[in-house]
Formats: sequence, structure tokens, C-alpha cells
Amino acid sequence: MYSLTDQFRRSARSIGSQIAEAWGKRRYEKHFVSKLSDADAEQLETQHWVSEAIACGYLAAAEGKWLNSQLEEIGQMLGAMMKKADSFCRLPGGVIQHDATDN
Repeated sequence: MYSLTDQFRRSARSIGSQIAEAWGKRRYEKHFVSKLSDADAEQLETQHWVSEAIACGYLAAAEGKWLNSQLEEIGQMLGAMMKKADSFCRLPGGVIQHDATDN
């Protein structure tokens, strides 16, 4: 059980840290989207661990369903942010900064 809870904690905590890293890299749209994608992958992993906890009888199905619905909502928000990344990555004056490799 410790292993399951440890993995659950790690993936759940990583969602927020990946979003924070994305915000720190918002000057570069590709980096921003990449970090948001990592956050989305972590929320999917967390959904997996919730399902495993239900299957092992460690978590009630109703509670697991609620947790996964919250995680799905986070995934939807991350998806929307990735689709509109340019609106988050604007510098003052509305300029979007691209990587040097984008030339």
C-alpha cells in the first residue's frame, strides 16, 4: 500500500509543480506547452493510481470517481491553456517571443 500512496502523492504533487514550471517558461511558447503537456501526463497518471486504489479496495468507488472527475477537469483546463498558449506567452506590448531555433 505504501508504494501505491507514494506514487499517487508524487504524480498528484507533480501536476502543480509542472504548471509552475510552465509559467516560469511562458516567454517561450514551445517550452510553456511542453511543461503543460507534462502536467497533463501527471494528471493522467494520477487518475491511473486512483483507479488502482479502487481496484485494490483502498478507496471507495464513489470517492475515486469524484477524484477522477476533478482530475479530468484539470486536464480540460490544461488542454484549453495549451490551445491558447499564445495568449499566455505574450510579452508586454503583445509580442510573442519564439525560440532562437524557430527562425
